[in-house]
Amino acid sequence: MAWFRKKSRDLSGGEKREIPDGVWTKCKGCGEIITSISLKKNFWTCPKCNYHFRIGSRDYVILLLDDESLDEYDGNLVSADPLGFKDSRKYTDRVADARKKTGLNDAVIAGIGKIDGHVVSFAAMDFNFIGGSMGSVVGEKIARAIERSIKREVPLIIISCSGGARMMEGILSLMQMAKTSALLAKLHKMRIPYISVLTNPTTAGVMASYASLGDVIIAEPQALLGFAGPRVIAQTIGGELPPGFQSSEFFLEHGFLDAIVNRSELKKTLSLLLGYMRVPK
Repeated sequence: MAWFRKKSRDLSGGEKREIPDGVWTKCKGCGEIITSISLKKNFWTCPKCNYHFRIGSRDYVILLLDDESLDEYDGNLVSADPLGFKDSRKYTDRVADARKKTGLNDAVIAGIGKIDGHVVSFAAMDFNFIGGSMGSVVGEKIARAIERSIKREVPLIIISCSGGARMMEGILSLMQMAKTSALLAKLHKMRIPYISVLTNPTTAGVMASYASLGDVIIAEPQALLGFAGPRVIAQTIGGELPPGFQSSEFFLEHGFLDAIVNRSELKKTLSLLLGYMRVPK
């Protein structure tokens, strides 16, 4: 016999509602749980630890360019499959899936835009497209962005975010390093400014070519920068690496970077640099 009986009550005060996916995001830096709305308002950076979440190429257009718009060029270029490459999957299938996932034709968008009235040749890479890898299309679009800068005599700005060369295209991918570097030498000879912005990550073939050749090189905080990965380097030298090795902060301390800039200050910083370089609007 039950001496006490208790009616079950809904203590929530109403019908239980599930939280939709994407409403909350966990910070990879400190573990803080953040609403996606507040994260977006804070330029996709953690308000607690300043961790910079990776964002896409279109997000940088919205963040940096006047009217949040880019007069895009060469958007129809699509990677071929010169080697008929296949590992666990066909290269053509990887490209098709990346195009469907991102809405982009390859890992960079490029064109002409304005930053506080300054006309610039602008390119932004997208890590979501096969790790932001540089194949023939990426190299060609970067090359054409440099050529537009030369032809129009306007500054060049490249936002880099890449795991390196796209090895599914073999030597054709590696050749893009030489092609883009040669054109940047021509740009430098004409004394047209090039500002390179490094984001997390910027590595391997991209880092070894146009990403590291800016007249001014700035980076977002805590970005992974470098050529080979830390584990490969440690194995090669047979020793331990210094704390913070390959971070933006380490690069700044050792003279490779000119500045580390929070994403919220990036447009203002680029505008100031363009003004200091006396680039006409």
